[in-house]
Amino acid sequence: MPGTTMTADGTPVAVLAANAVTAQVTTQVPAPVTVEEVVGRLREIGKGLPPADGVAVFNRLYLTVTEAVRDRLAGSYFADPAAMAELDTVFAGRYLLAVAADAAGQEPPACWRPLFALRAHPGVHPLQFALAGMNAHIQHDLPLAVVDTCLRRGCEPAGLAADYHRINGLLAEVETTVREQLMPGPDLLERAEPLTHLLGVWSVEAAREGAWSAVQALWELRTVPAAARAFAAALDCSAGLLGHALLLPLGPHPAPDAGCCCSPHAPDAPRTAAGRLPEARNRPAGEGAGARARPDQAQLECSGLPSA
Repeated sequence: MPGTTMTADGTPVAVLAANAVTAQVTTQVPAPVTVEEVVGRLREIGKGLPPADGVAVFNRLYLTVTEAVRDRLAGSYFADPAAMAELDTVFAGRYLLAVAADAAGQEPPACWRPLFALRAHPGVHPLQFALAGMNAHIQHDLPLAVVDTCLRRGCEPAGLAADYHRINGLLAEVETTVREQLMPGPDLLERAEPLTHLLGVWSVEAAREGAWSAVQALWELRTVPAAARAFAAALDCSAGLLGHALLLPLGPHPAPDAGCCCSPHAPDAPRTAAGRLPEARNRPAGEGAGARARPDQAQLECSGLPSA
């Protein structure tokens, strides 16, 4: 829908107003209209971030995936290229809103908070950032984007199922390449074992299969707004909690002058003991000057743990 404005939770205002998920974000940005526009926005985001920033790591991965999808839209890869193009833009709009909210000093949806909060942590490996971003975007954003797209186009999820699952192979290829590029080298073998174990508990294929199950549930709940909101909120919370687990620091990185690609981009970044989460949000230097450091209260509420 050209000119469509997205609400704070990524829902097209004119389409899902009745079933929108409440979020503590007031930022609104124009939704991307074409996949090429999505590519342009992702490139722009990347230019404004230090390479080692956790959001930048995921952004590069997402750009690679989006370019791969774009390149296949013109051929015979998809049964319905127009529907996949629309899904791609609706899907990307949720990530773009999370970036805009964070830049404005607001909290992004719960699924994205771990990545934005720990993006500068020196004990988190770049591969963990990539997985945490995929987790948030697939487990929460994707089901809502598929339902949004179906309502826009007047079709049922079954009509998108074949192309949806066709993307799994493309994503598996990209994920394998990224893992090979980001896995630590021989000089970091002491950290490879816990990282390898972490990778074994998350896969893009399993995440997308879970997301499709969520699509089917949301579709059945579309005429019951309160239930739809509750289900979507549960997806948001669970994705956020898993994001925290994926970003559990495995230990401090080597000093910046050690030549390691995993070194923090801020020389004076605080170091914490292995496995210990920082007590405050960790932002790159110069970003969000007005944002205050604080624990992730929403995640405490989701987990049922008492706040400090």
